[in-house]
Amino acid sequence: MTITIGQVIELLLEKGPQNESTVDTLRYGSPQTVVTGIAVVFVATQAVIEQAAALGANLIISHEGTFYRHQEDGMIGQDDPVIMEKNNLLDRTGIAIYRYHDHIHRWETDGIMTGLLNALDWTPYVEEHLPAATIVQIPGMSLERTAQYLKEKLQIPFVRVVGEPEMPCTRIGLLAGYRGGGALALPLLKDYHLDLVIAGEGPEWETPEYVRDAVHQGRNKAFIALGHAESEEYGMKELSERLREQFPGLPVHFIRENPLFRIV
Repeated sequence: MTITIGQVIELLLEKGPQNESTVDTLRYGSPQTVVTGIAVVFVATQAVIEQAAALGANLIISHEGTFYRHQEDGMIGQDDPVIMEKNNLLDRTGIAIYRYHDHIHRWETDGIMTGLLNALDWTPYVEEHLPAATIVQIPGMSLERTAQYLKEKLQIPFVRVVGEPEMPCTRIGLLAGYRGGGALALPLLKDYHLDLVIAGEGPEWETPEYVRDAVHQGRNKAFIALGHAESEEYGMKELSERLREQFPGLPVHFIRENPLFRIV
C-alpha cells in the first residue's frame, strides 16, 4: 500500500483543531508524492537533510522553520549563499518539508509538552495543564540536583540556572520552547506559588533578572533554561513513534541534531 505526503498530513491534522493562520504548511514537495520514508526532526538543518536523504526518506516533518525565521513567507535573503546552498540541496534530493509547529501545540494536551513530561518521568506529577505551560509538583529536590536530573533525563550537556543551588524545588512550571518571557513566567511564579520555572528560552533580561532580584530579597525562586531544541525535541521524538505505529510498513526516523551551543 502506498502512502502519499497528503495522507500523512491529513493524519497529522486529525488530533486537534486547525487554525487558518498557521505556519504549518508543506514548504517543499507535492501532496501527491508517494512517501518512501519520513524523518521527524526539531529543525531541518543542512546536516539533517543530508542524513534524511542517506536514509532514503523523502519527507521531513520539522517543528521549526528551515530558513531561520518563524514566518518564512516572503523571506528576505534568497541570494544569501547559505540559503542558496540549502535550497540547492533540497532541489537535488527531492525531499519535501512539512512544517508542523502550531497544530502539535494545539493537541488536547500539547504534544510537545507531553513528550517533555514523558522524557522527565513527570507525567504522574502533573497538577494542571495551562494553554502555554504545565504545573507539576514533584518530590522535593535541590535546585542543583534538579539541574543534574534534567541533564540526565534529556541527555543534554548543560543547562543554565539562576538561583541558590541548595534551595528545595517542588512546585515547578514547565514552559517548552520560546515561552520563558516575563509576561508568561512571572504571573505563574506568583499565582501558582512556584519554586522554579523551567523553560526552553526567553529574553534573558526578563524572567532570569526577576529571579535574581527575588533571590537577593531572600525568596526561594529559581529559573532553568534548557535550550529551545532541548525542551521541544522529545515531543517530536514521540511524534515519530506515533507515526511508526500508524504506518507500520513505512520507515520513520527521528533525527536528533547535535546541541547547537557548546561550553568553552
